[in-house]
Amino acid sequence: MNRDLVSYVLTSNPSVDPREKGNVQYRTPICSHNVCLLFLSQLLSSLPKSVKRRVNALKNLQVNSTHIEAKFYKEVHELERKYSALYQPLFDKRRNIVSGEVEPTDEECEWQSDHEDEAALAEDLKKKAAIEEKKEDANEEKPKGVPEFWLTIFRSVDMLSDMLQEHDEPILKHLQDIKVIFSGPDQPMSFTLEFHFEPNEYFTNTVLTKVYKMKSEPDAEDPFSFEGPEIIDCDGCQIDWHKGKDVTVKTIKKKQKHKGRGTARVITKQVPNDSFFNFFNPIKVSPDKELDEDSEYTLATDFEIGHFFRERIVPRAVLYFTGEALEDDESFDEEELDEGEEEDQDEEDEDDEEEGDSKTGNPQPAECKQQ
Repeated sequence: MNRDLVSYVLTSNPSVDPREKGNVQYRTPICSHNVCLLFLSQLLSSLPKSVKRRVNALKNLQVNSTHIEAKFYKEVHELERKYSALYQPLFDKRRNIVSGEVEPTDEECEWQSDHEDEAALAEDLKKKAAIEEKKEDANEEKPKGVPEFWLTIFRSVDMLSDMLQEHDEPILKHLQDIKVIFSGPDQPMSFTLEFHFEPNEYFTNTVLTKVYKMKSEPDAEDPFSFEGPEIIDCDGCQIDWHKGKDVTVKTIKKKQKHKGRGTARVITKQVPNDSFFNFFNPIKVSPDKELDEDSEYTLATDFEIGHFFRERIVPRAVLYFTGEALEDDESFDEEELDEGEEEDQDEEDEDDEEEGDSKTGNPQPAECKQQ
């Protein structure tokens, strides 16, 4: 770090011991974000005009770069749309197997387990296992497809289980498939989540939809904030509930007292109820009205869930059903946590060492000082 910068940061930071300011050549201070911004602002204002011109030219190059990046992401969206058509036959077959419309062949059902080596099993054990399996098959009811496939995923994934209520579960047993549909080449960038249901006693819809509108263009007023496509709005759909089956509302009874006569009556009133199916009735973004903090958080969470369905749940559904995808997610989280814990431990160790040195009065050797 430049000595002038070190000196500036030290003299600008009141938390630095004044006695240490004479040793700036030996120390690399950790400056706060605001102090660094202040320094850079003053540095830029003090630059010669010729240098400022060149910096402006570099910033214009950066703006051009963000426009190229935006074009890149638009082409990525086109690739996603193209390859979604290639994935779809596989996803259609997945739906048919889950719903029980198609029974996979023996060859399709072969899977080498990571925990068992079938070749190593003794022949007599194989025969015994086959006999036991036949007995179980004879006594066992034959389920259709993979029962509660999507409901199991909802229960297993934290982000989805947080939205799931007990009264939602019987409805989600009828969920047969979730699809991601990308917008066409001549349409504004978006994707649609389609939730396909078999006929049920709760609503008449066979498909519930959620459209996520996206933007992949740098902001004219703040082009350097561009970090790729972002969800900017979403639209749900109307659910045509059968009478008395709407789980997004609940009926409450309330006593109402007449002011003059003093008599009381009981009235019933419908109020909103927590439910996953509120997902299809999102907060609307109005360009003329600012959202409050709670609404902003709710909308941001909604966008995150939509993105998670698109990127993780739909493409890897069977791995969330078996829990294998959950293990991958947990491993990633643990690695990040371990890293943070190690950093905290290092900081604690450094504090202990410094405290020990100050107590003993022994100065830190020159070669151990921060460079």
